[in-house]
Amino acid sequence: MSEVGILVLVATLVVATALGIAYRRRHGRVVDTAGAQRVTAAAIGAAALGDKATLVQFSSAFCRPCVATRQLLADVATKVPGVEHVDVDAESRLELVRELGISSTPTTLLLDAAGVVRRKATGVPRRDEVYAALAQLADQS
Repeated sequence: MSEVGILVLVATLVVATALGIAYRRRHGRVVDTAGAQRVTAAAIGAAALGDKATLVQFSSAFCRPCVATRQLLADVATKVPGVEHVDVDAESRLELVRELGISSTPTTLLLDAAGVVRRKATGVPRRDEVYAALAQLADQS
């Protein structure tokens, strides 16, 4: 293999590694949002929003990580009073998906009691970060 070929191979590996690291750091993280978007219970197909918060999960039919996310968020919602979990089928709610900027499943939105989007996680969120986000939301109220 020539020197140019080796340099191209090394450069490709460096770029791929950097992209992989960036993806892993971002994926599953609960990040703060500007809080500019508001979601109603009717828009997500829920009877009502949670008294303190609502965890809105966007899923798709053949998404394996969606199953883990559903279990995690349902468990958190049963353990934290005033928190509801709503699972939205992204494929059947494409207009809402576009409006909210959902680009992959699972994506979780943390809404405050008024339905304002406060946090967002793409991928399976980390349990401790979900609890921390809920605690921060409670402190702000």
